[in-house]
Amino acid sequence: MDRLQAMSMLIKVLEAGSFSVASKKLKVPLPTLSRKISELENQLGVRLIHRTTRKLSFTESGLDYIRACKRILEQVEEAERGVKGEYSEPRGDLVVTAPVMFGRLYVLPIVTEFLALYANINVQLLLSDGNVNLFEDEVDMAFRIGKLTDSSMIATQVGNMRIVTCANQQVLSQHHRLATPDDLVNFSCVTLNTAMATPHWSYKRPDSNVAINVNIRSRLTVTDSESAVLAAINGVGITQQLHYQVKQAVDEGTLKIILPEFEPDAAPVHIIHKTRKYMPQKMRSFLDFASPKLKTRIQALSA
Repeated sequence: MDRLQAMSMLIKVLEAGSFSVASKKLKVPLPTLSRKISELENQLGVRLIHRTTRKLSFTESGLDYIRACKRILEQVEEAERGVKGEYSEPRGDLVVTAPVMFGRLYVLPIVTEFLALYANINVQLLLSDGNVNLFEDEVDMAFRIGKLTDSSMIATQVGNMRIVTCANQQVLSQHHRLATPDDLVNFSCVTLNTAMATPHWSYKRPDSNVAINVNIRSRLTVTDSESAVLAAINGVGITQQLHYQVKQAVDEGTLKIILPEFEPDAAPVHIIHKTRKYMPQKMRSFLDFASPKLKTRIQALSA
């Protein structure tokens, strides 16, 4: 049997959480996948997976073996890339992901400059407001805004992004008093319904730095920040967004940042990639090129 293939299949079963989902991702018939894993268990003489009609779970030996498999497969991949020359010169295909609006405004200009310098590198830029899985979707690098939860990734911080609350003058001219975040309960608001959204808006009291959460009254809920900003410009209500998402509207005077003294902690901005002992030159070159440029642009935004 192909031991490396079986290892890859085993890892995919763990990531997918089921044989049926893994078979679809691998484009391998379910009976074939099940047989390959059984053959691997027979060859090892160890049970790797507990199978029931409702769910599957990995044995302790199975989890230990998968960790070893990941290391082995990474070393094989690194060796193959070394033979292809990806470690001696920047070349090959690079897959990068970023949030939609941030990617269009900040990442795409950097990518186009990068491509002009490196003729042997091709970039696929995936713009998505969901957290793309670097392993499952075979992505090399990701731009992330917010606290990181996956400790297995290598992260390079390139700045911090303010979280601001904005409204147009029509809304602010209403009779409602707006001196603290608590007063937001009297205003209509525009909120986001995304995987990253929370049911409340967070702030900090300037005198004590104590965090406070405010349950706001949502007049309009949308699935993307650009629509929320446009609705706020049109007077539908107040919205809370990342600073870069409202910068143009604030500069043009169609929105005004309010309650700045109560702003929560800024969200960190990182470039992340999968854990590897060695990085291909295409990734190292892009990281070295993108990091200082993005730091400068985020600092300029804050200024």
